[in-house]
Amino acid sequence: MRTVFFLLILANVALFAYFWTSARDDAQGEAYIVAQQLNPDKIRLLAPEQAKALTSKPDPAKAAAMCLEWGGFVGTDVTRAAQALEPLGLGAKLAPRKLDEVAGFWVYIPPLASRQVAMQKAAELKRLGVDEYFVVADDSKWRFAVSLGIFKTEDAARARLAALRAKGVKSAAVGARETQLSKTYYQVREADANLAAKLNELKQGFPGSDVRECVTDDKKA
Repeated sequence: MRTVFFLLILANVALFAYFWTSARDDAQGEAYIVAQQLNPDKIRLLAPEQAKALTSKPDPAKAAAMCLEWGGFVGTDVTRAAQALEPLGLGAKLAPRKLDEVAGFWVYIPPLASRQVAMQKAAELKRLGVDEYFVVADDSKWRFAVSLGIFKTEDAARARLAALRAKGVKSAAVGARETQLSKTYYQVREADANLAAKLNELKQGFPGSDVRECVTDDKKA
């Protein structure tokens, strides 16, 4: 019996020593981990949206966003272009910009015999679907000519002439005519590749118009 009693005492001592050593090791381990942390008091848990922002990749379309402008429009084309842009739902991204330019070319029908003949020609143009024109009345050299558009470049004027020929206008021509011209450009901010493609598609219906990067004070047209 004495042997059994001593064995029980030894077992209790060994068990106590085991638990005491384990508790001390755990405490030392936690202290070591805390000691290894850099500014542990500044550690903060991130909200789900913050963690997502750190791990998400940037959108290539947004990264390539730019400011584009489409124009320049005169006369009834200003309203037509605005109506063409409405389905895109651009909202605050869209803003018109007016620019006075010196135009060097125009598309015209040479002076006619009288005002009556000029008005008859204007009525004929309307039947052909041509809405942008005016009869010159205040210029002795070009009185009763019919202007069909004034342009900054000869290429733009010839594009307008080609569109008129497609509608059946045969008597029009391109000539030099320097005059001050107010044009409207529609600027589209934050335009991505898809929007740029849509603008280039729209310009096909407006001969002489162009899509380009926005003109700033440092970059005049």
